[in-house]
Amino acid sequence: MKRGSFIVILLLFTLSSFAQINMADSTVKVIGYWDKNEKQSYAVVEDSYKVKGVDTVLHEKIKYDVDITIVDSTEKSYTIEWYYRNFSMDTKNEFVKKVMSIAQDMKVIIKTDELGTFEEVVNWVEVQNYIKSAMEKLGKEFPQLPGFGELIAQMGLAYSSKEAIETTSINDIQQFYNFHGAQYKLGEELTAQTKAPNILGGEPFDCSITAYLDEVNEADNNYILRSSHEVNKEQLTEATYKFVVETSQKMGIKPPARDELKDLKNDVQTASRIHGSGWPIYSVQTKTVTDGTNISIKERVIEIK
Repeated sequence: MKRGSFIVILLLFTLSSFAQINMADSTVKVIGYWDKNEKQSYAVVEDSYKVKGVDTVLHEKIKYDVDITIVDSTEKSYTIEWYYRNFSMDTKNEFVKKVMSIAQDMKVIIKTDELGTFEEVVNWVEVQNYIKSAMEKLGKEFPQLPGFGELIAQMGLAYSSKEAIETTSINDIQQFYNFHGAQYKLGEELTAQTKAPNILGGEPFDCSITAYLDEVNEADNNYILRSSHEVNKEQLTEATYKFVVETSQKMGIKPPARDELKDLKNDVQTASRIHGSGWPIYSVQTKTVTDGTNISIKERVIEIK
């Protein structure tokens, strides 16, 4: 279904089917009102930048589509399939293309609660085996490629367990359901302290979260929500230094001095326009990692088709 057609259909139900927006007190509650076998398709674009000083030293762009289908719906939960397809990347490097499209035709089955809040990846073993098989095929196709062993190790870590997959390997899914399950009031910030996954190994990081309702569009039955996640700087710096030292020792090289790692920051900003049915229309997430004058930025846009 085309994006325009989808929005027209949603508008037909604006006044009768959904009651998430309450203009009397300027609140919205993000709930998924989804039916079994309902399906929407989204285009995803991921832009990655590395900036050193004032120069952009790397820019990569990945595009793919995902079909999201409500496989089952009960009073307490939704079971949802994410099907990945049509991967493309702006590069002439065939190996990089294949690595970035490793999830082509992969299905991820997740479960949410009755509000649409993410709970778990149901078929994590299937996902784990799918990635493992794909990496083995790449290894046979590019047997002499330098650094392939390290890449295998990194991918293995990201898909090593159910928890690893849920915390580090499905960032687009986490972004999609980021705001579901909570009530927001216009002009009022919600704040919380939580834990963020530590992909370097070790204890999770302390993380500060802020979320707020930025705009309510009653006529079109949608609204814009924004959130920010910031990881504890001291914990991030300590974990990064420990990881660098361990990696340097394995490679037989001298690790950097402790004071060379400073001003480390990890900040995630998310903004989503969500329809009253609980389907996001457009969502953008920007993750910024700062190391002194070095900045890594990853932006992901998810847009309904």
